[in-house]
Amino acid sequence: MNMTRISDTGANMNNDAIGTSNQGTPASAVTSTAALNANLALEAARAGLQAPSSTDVPIMVLLVDDQAIVAEAVRQALASEAGINFHYCARADAAMDSAIHTRPTVILQDLVMPGIDGLTLVKAYRGNPVVRDIPIIVLSSKEEPVIKSAAFAAGANDYLVKLPDRIELVARIRYHSRSYVNLLQRDEAYRALRQSQQQLLEANLELRRLTHSDGLTGLSNRRYLDQYLNAEWQRDTNDHTELSMLMIDVDNFKLYNDTYGHIAGDEVLKQIAHAVESCLSRHGDLAARFGGEEFAVVLPGTSMADLRLLAEKIRNAVEALHIPHSNSSTCPYVTISIGGTTVVPTSDSGMTSLIEAADFELYRAKHGGKNRVVVSADPGARKYR
Repeated sequence: MNMTRISDTGANMNNDAIGTSNQGTPASAVTSTAALNANLALEAARAGLQAPSSTDVPIMVLLVDDQAIVAEAVRQALASEAGINFHYCARADAAMDSAIHTRPTVILQDLVMPGIDGLTLVKAYRGNPVVRDIPIIVLSSKEEPVIKSAAFAAGANDYLVKLPDRIELVARIRYHSRSYVNLLQRDEAYRALRQSQQQLLEANLELRRLTHSDGLTGLSNRRYLDQYLNAEWQRDTNDHTELSMLMIDVDNFKLYNDTYGHIAGDEVLKQIAHAVESCLSRHGDLAARFGGEEFAVVLPGTSMADLRLLAEKIRNAVEALHIPHSNSSTCPYVTISIGGTTVVPTSDSGMTSLIEAADFELYRAKHGGKNRVVVSADPGARKYR
């Protein structure tokens, strides 16, 4: 046992995305960070659940008793015990501070003390979140059931008549300390597990976001666009509701790359992607990079009139960026052409028919002079407006 001189003041006795350059980052690259985070979270969980055995953790005994002769007797009883540290506090008004400071694994609390009685101190320990779980063995000079009952009701874990037999005292100290250390280790393991679960959840969400995102622009990638469009097609087929789509192409983009370089071209695509996404206000609307300098916007439940208004809003937003394009045959700034269509999906056709229809309108916009919007409605959609 580790110990120092007895003190009245409580002193220690020491016991997918696509390609590169205008094409985005490869899927394997954008997912590597999230996968690494997931592995780190798993390692954190394993580390949190691996703790030393409770038998390997040193025991700290705090004795709160106003009688020095009792403190000396307990000290001698524990002197030959390995792994037990002993701390003595002689004043009741200093007991709480001593318990908080020393963090004992068990408290030996005298029942009768001047100023503050032992039962009041037991209740105070249980009311303090720092020490409330520490086992308390009440020491009393009387073997009376009524006193025992009051001690257990106040929150004591055990009751001994002083001075107890040395073997019994040590056995009870070790038993209660071991239970307390096991409780601390269990709580710490649960905290580590909850933290690792949260990290895994965040890593999985990030991994999902990255696998659904275009590495260059941050918009949804083509893979997710197809998944989302297919789901909306099925839903709108069942609900007989309109589904609209815009196809967007950057005008004279090859000339821009040839003039300003591919790095500048990447920046243009990022700015256009941001402008497109900024024009969307509804939760179900999806902007995606279709490929190269082409973008797509899926708009569930959008009429042709609203589709036309949104398309013009996007076109104007891009033109308002005033990105210089000296070799453009259309405008001194970077512009876009937009084609769009509105359909009521049916089981007789697939989502590719919507893409083809919107792409055809984009073709008309490009051959009609560029920097313009061309939209049309599927004949089936007119029946429901």
